[in-house]
This record gives sequence, structure tokens and C-alpha cells, in this order.
Amino acid sequence: MVNKRNELLAHWDCLGESDRDTLVRFAAFLRAGEGVEKTPAPIPEPRHEPRPESETVVGAIKRLSRAYAMLDRRRMLNETASLMGQHVMQGRDVVEVIDELERVFERHYRNLADPDG
Repeated sequence: MVNKRNELLAHWDCLGESDRDTLVRFAAFLRAGEGVEKTPAPIPEPRHEPRPESETVVGAIKRLSRAYAMLDRRRMLNETASLMGQHVMQGRDVVEVIDELERVFERHYRNLADPDG
């Protein structure tokens, strides 16, 4: 990196004032290009696994996390923890909670795949 900087400075020293201005504008142009959005990588499809007959809420979260590995689970933590709490603390039916978890994961996936939609 130091060698490249020294090389650039050596070129700078050999340039006239007009060419130095051009070099500065070109450097600004290059730097501005760093923020240009690149085509994002395609979002992979979920890899669904069959839902076991007697699945637990924890098991469902693990299964859905594997199926939707592209999602940031931290963004869903509040919702998944709330649903877990409804099941454990309030006795909400396991099937209802798992159905809701599946909707949560699917919604987050749709938002990731099409943030404008």
C-alpha cells in the first residue's frame, strides 16, 4: 500500500496544476463509485423439511431456521420469543404457535426477497 501511495505521489509531483486538478476529480469519481449499488446476489429458496407430527415449538424453530438459513434470526427474535412465551407461559396450543412461526418465517423471507413488495 505504501509503495502505491509513493508511486502516486511521484506522479503527482510530475504533473502540472491542471493535471493535478484532473487527478483529484478522477480520484473523487472513483471514490464515489464505491457506494454504487451492485446487483445483489439472488436470495436462495427456502429448503423446507417435512413437519413432524409431534413437533415441539423449539423443534419447529430449529427446523424453520434450517429451512430459512438466509434470514437473520436476530431480526425475528422478538416475534419467536413472544410465540414461545405464549406457548410455555400462557399455554397456547403448540400447533397454533408452530403455524404462526411458519407465517413469521415466511413473511421475513418475502420481505428479504422483495423488500419493496
